[in-house]
Amino acid sequence: MINTAQDLKEYKKRLKRALNNQFLRAAMGAFAAAYKEAQGRLLAGVDVAGLSREIAAGKDAALPRLPELYEAFKAKAEAAGVKVHLAATAQEANEIIAAIARDNGVKKIVKSKSMTAEETFLNDHLEKAGFEVVETDLGEWIIQLRHEGPSHMVMPAIHLSRQEVADLFTQVTGEKQEPDIGKLVKVARRELRKHFLSAQMGISGANFAIAETGTLGIISNEGNARLTTTLPQVHVALVGVDKLVPDLATALRVLKLLPLRATGQVITSYVSWITGANECRPAAGGKKEMHVVFLDNGRLALAQDQVFSQALRCVRCGACANVCPIYGLVGGHNLGHVYIGAIGLILTYFYHGRKNARAIVQNCLNCQACKAVCPAGIDLPHLIKETYCQVLQGEEKRPLKNRLLRQVLKDRRIFHFLLRRASLVQKPLATGEGFWRHLPFFFGKEHEFRRLPVIARVPFRDLWPRLYQKVEKPRYRVALFGGCLVDFVYPEQGVALMQLLKDQKVQVEYPLGQTCCGLPAQMMGEKEVAREVALQNLAALDPADYDFLLTLCASCGSHIKEAYPKLVAGEPGASAKMQQLAAKLIDFSSFFAKVLKVKPEMFKVAQKRVAYHSPCHLCRGLGVTQEPRELLATAGLDYVAAKDEDTCCGMGGSFSLEFPELSAQVLAKKLDAVEETGADLLVTDCPGCVLQLRGGMAKRGSKVKVKHLAEALAEAKK
Repeated sequence: MINTAQDLKEYKKRLKRALNNQFLRAAMGAFAAAYKEAQGRLLAGVDVAGLSREIAAGKDAALPRLPELYEAFKAKAEAAGVKVHLAATAQEANEIIAAIARDNGVKKIVKSKSMTAEETFLNDHLEKAGFEVVETDLGEWIIQLRHEGPSHMVMPAIHLSRQEVADLFTQVTGEKQEPDIGKLVKVARRELRKHFLSAQMGISGANFAIAETGTLGIISNEGNARLTTTLPQVHVALVGVDKLVPDLATALRVLKLLPLRATGQVITSYVSWITGANECRPAAGGKKEMHVVFLDNGRLALAQDQVFSQALRCVRCGACANVCPIYGLVGGHNLGHVYIGAIGLILTYFYHGRKNARAIVQNCLNCQACKAVCPAGIDLPHLIKETYCQVLQGEEKRPLKNRLLRQVLKDRRIFHFLLRRASLVQKPLATGEGFWRHLPFFFGKEHEFRRLPVIARVPFRDLWPRLYQKVEKPRYRVALFGGCLVDFVYPEQGVALMQLLKDQKVQVEYPLGQTCCGLPAQMMGEKEVAREVALQNLAALDPADYDFLLTLCASCGSHIKEAYPKLVAGEPGASAKMQQLAAKLIDFSSFFAKVLKVKPEMFKVAQKRVAYHSPCHLCRGLGVTQEPRELLATAGLDYVAAKDEDTCCGMGGSFSLEFPELSAQVLAKKLDAVEETGADLLVTDCPGCVLQLRGGMAKRGSKVKVKHLAEALAEAKK
């Protein structure tokens, strides 16, 4: 059985061990780089967004009809000689399969890869019942021999080196094996062939169960799946009821994108379609005995859930892990239970309980890379936060940090009062460069990977009376949303914005009733607090009064645009108003590049070489990619491209405080890439990213300065 940490303290110990595993780090890093390169090459010219929408629509249409689709599949399959079962629980599914084996006098069972069988811990059940079970997928066989769970849904042994596999095969065969991949594959083929020929039962999963014809669809890259389903006299397919689709066209639509996202292939090596019990000469009557066991295990109820039903769109490609910065550092055994990656953080709660989910669900940067790559269009970051909220509701006592946040963030006046007091208390510990001289006592040594900024002596809201400009006959009326960092840490970013807007005929208002956007609360599972804060901001920022809601913070902007409408959905009056507010949200770069359409004449000739960091919530949350770079060119700044500009900087709001060692590693990769460009200046569109990047550069004593794009443009302005 898989042993997942059930409290944060133990979980962090495991994460530290994973970070010290140099082979794991190197293997994950190499895989992530290769995967990204393959995706860019293979997806060129493919309408990925369109396919994802079609897959999502097809899945969403099928989910409410699962009972109906099951009955249709059952009728067609049984007419073709197949016995169909529906198991309510994992235990029931295991017992059905064990009974089939007993009834047929089975002694040895071969299995092809099945995540559903991993979910039910089928092997453990069958082995305890006295059956010999052999995994025949190469990766699955390796981890079975090691008594481990898969570390990836498609590549279960990706965490192991060839030397480790060679040593393992040496033990299995009793012969010294060389760490040569080709030779090791031949050893596995030789050893597994004996089992194929002597097994009485084969167990598989299925990627599709087509209701219209009673057909199973199985995709794989190894021939073991076909041998498993054809050679033994009995074939049992264990299939999640969510794999039911109405027809072949729906399945083929998924098949267009699944292998591209899973392994970077146009199509997998083997695509098998099985309709009815096929021929098998040793079997009675010359026909194989075939069973399909559909597993519910909460799926039918989940399919009716208004929030979480979209998790059942998952096609088990593993892409959400492939692009996850955290998975790339610590691997799947530390970013999931049975199911790994972003989807694993969600499904663990529903299939394997709150205790197994409570620690791992917190390990999310909210970088939205998983959402961007998901072929089924699942809003994985949103569901992860919702899952954490569910976990907290079941806990006897909330963490102290959550209790403090609930008390402070709900009341804007108390929150701002504490920030003002902090600016006074910190004076003896502040440096002239705007950093803490040394970390406050409540920070451990693991937080020393960056320098932290002090609270501004004068917040932006106090500067506003002298910054305010009355504009006659303005082109646009704009409400500026500052957010915590612009308001209380980096007011100079707001000042830079006002300098840039001078003579642009834009009337800017800064409603003082606004407060934190609420993203920190949402990230910590405090949905109720996030909702209250959203309503406070709606009260302060009536969308009817403005043409745009302008923000300098990509994180605030993405949260307002994506999360606010969900937080107040169904609230009379507020829901419609919040939709209007979200619709008027615009980021700094888009406003200046697309709305104001600033010209090069506005800027003087600049000499600085400038690198750019694309904030996660700008490029993926808001879908803004080209506008910042266009502004750099317009301003005459010498932009130099850095490696992986759109990967996370490791900030993730409160993530960097909860998991500093992980944050430090993600940041280090980013800073190394920037320094390799030889840039003098690094700019970005998010004050949170400024905090992380500037603090990291300062800690390593780098010559590279870090500024918000608004500051860089203000300095370049004539």
